[in-house]
Amino acid sequence: MKAAFCTLGCKVNQYDTEAMRELFEKAGYETVDFSEPADVYLINTCTVTQTGDKKSRQMISRAHALSPNAKIVVAGCYAQRAPEEVLALPGVNLVIGTKERARVVELVEKLAQDKQDAVSDLRTERTFEPLTASHEGRTRAQLKIQEGCDRFCTYCIIPYARGPIRSRPLQDVRSELEKLAAAGYHEVVLTGIHLMSYGRDLGDGVTLIDAIAQAEGLSQIRRIRLGSLEPQLLSETFVRALAENPRVCHQFHLSLQSGSAGVLKRMNRRYTPEEYAECVHRLRSAMPGCAITTDIIVGFPGETEEEFEETLAFARQVSLSRIHVFPYSRRAGTKAAAMPGQISRAVKAQRAAKLGRLAETLAAEYAARWVGTEQEVLFEEREGEYLAGHTGTYLRVLVPSTEDTLCGTFARVRILSAEAGVLHGMLLA
Repeated sequence: MKAAFCTLGCKVNQYDTEAMRELFEKAGYETVDFSEPADVYLINTCTVTQTGDKKSRQMISRAHALSPNAKIVVAGCYAQRAPEEVLALPGVNLVIGTKERARVVELVEKLAQDKQDAVSDLRTERTFEPLTASHEGRTRAQLKIQEGCDRFCTYCIIPYARGPIRSRPLQDVRSELEKLAAAGYHEVVLTGIHLMSYGRDLGDGVTLIDAIAQAEGLSQIRRIRLGSLEPQLLSETFVRALAENPRVCHQFHLSLQSGSAGVLKRMNRRYTPEEYAECVHRLRSAMPGCAITTDIIVGFPGETEEEFEETLAFARQVSLSRIHVFPYSRRAGTKAAAMPGQISRAVKAQRAAKLGRLAETLAAEYAARWVGTEQEVLFEEREGEYLAGHTGTYLRVLVPSTEDTLCGTFARVRILSAEAGVLHGMLLA
């Protein structure tokens, strides 16, 4: 039996897909590319934007066209949000949403009818689903330690698709890190839907810092990278603990979404631009040179030209090293969908392009700061005549080399130039 997998959306989804892939492989299935005929296709969907929904439907249609008699399983946020809509799509046999993923093989093999909706109501869910992915053959491993969100930003459908906050117990975090260390990984990315909420449901004052500390004594793991963080939760104590841990990568994805106070309030983001800037200052004071990356939404309902210009000015002011730009996507069921002042697609595209140009400039400026320095690079792959890897600040580095044995290892590199946000250097002895 052959199984093929497709992931749409975030790093958490990538982790979930990898975990489900391994469940199928342990059950004796052969993994094939999604473009090949298979007996089972699993599409792990995204619903953050309308584009996510559209791409999810496209991949379902592609699988059905490739193998009309195959079983098609649909997981993820789109499946959780609209199970009946997904189940009605041609070829779909099983919809599992964002909970029953650990039972996916069992559910597939017990299919007694053409279609089955196995989506669970997440509103009262309190248990972290123990999915495990070993990431065989990769240099950087992800470890999902948190699920769910209760922030209810007015534009976001994710709390409805992922349910309330659930955290992986500390002993399980330690166990998973030990497995990754034994498998030879040097860098682990801790991910979650709302990572800063980690531990709130565990009691005893457990926080994300305690999860990070589970890597202590595992010398193989030299880097811990963090997923997206919320600025209003970055206390002095939290930042100091990050700075004192030599494993923590000095790259922080600090969600912004807008640089306008008025837009942030309508988004229910719970911080002001000034408070965000203070968090950036706090991080940079404790860890000079650290990279601050972010997401920004343009064209939120009611966003005036002046408010958009405030976002541009703020992004320049805090010198963000990387910006992911998203035009606002109207999601049924959110408060923002019913707000007046919906912005036209053309205006959103214009603003996204303008912010995108600024993002390229800021990324290039940040990368240029490292020219002439020596950096420790974790090499991950070959790219033509170059070895490619990343610094602790997640800058991509290319060096000319024929030494393939360096892939998966650290090496010192002198940075000679920066082009389009990518560093070029030479290996040091």
